[in-house]
Amino acid sequence: MRDMTRATIALLMSRVAFAVVTAASTSPPVSQAPLSATAGVAQDSFPETDGKTALLRVCSHCHTAETVIQTMRTRQEWSEVIDQMARFGAEASDQEFEQILAYLAKHFSPIMINKATAKDLEATLDVPAKVAEAIVAYRLEKGEFKTVDELKRVPGLDSVKIETQKARVVF
Repeated sequence: MRDMTRATIALLMSRVAFAVVTAASTSPPVSQAPLSATAGVAQDSFPETDGKTALLRVCSHCHTAETVIQTMRTRQEWSEVIDQMARFGAEASDQEFEQILAYLAKHFSPIMINKATAKDLEATLDVPAKVAEAIVAYRLEKGEFKTVDELKRVPGLDSVKIETQKARVVF
C-alpha cells in the first residue's frame, strides 16, 4: 500500500510539473509579443512544409498544436522548448525533433529585418537568395528599415509575401 501511495504521489507531481512547464513554455517570453491570429498569419496557421506532420503528431499528444505557436520565439528559444518537452516525455526521433525545430524556426520566429544576414532572410522570409541579398544591399544603402512599407520598396521583393509575414517582421 505504501509503495502504491508513493507511486501515486510521484505520478501526480510529475503531471503538475508537466502542466507548469507546458504553461510556461506557451506563455510569451518577455522579449516577444503574442502572435495574433489576425495579425498577418495565413488562414492555415501551419504551412505545408517539412516538419508540419511531425509537429502535429508529437505536440498534439499533450496540448493543441495552436498552443505551441501562440508566441514567436527565436530558433534558440524553440530549441529550449523542444528540449524541455523531450525531458517531460514528448516522444520523437532526433530527426523528427530537428524537423520540428526547423519548421518552428522557419515559420514561427521573428524576422530581425535590420540585423539578419542574407542567408537568414532567405530562410525566414522564404525568398530567393538574390532577393535576400537585395534586402541587405538596400538596408546598407538606405539605412535600417522602419516600416513594412519601406521594406516593400526593395526591388524584386514580392510585397504580398511581405504582407503575409509582417506580423513576424521586427525592426
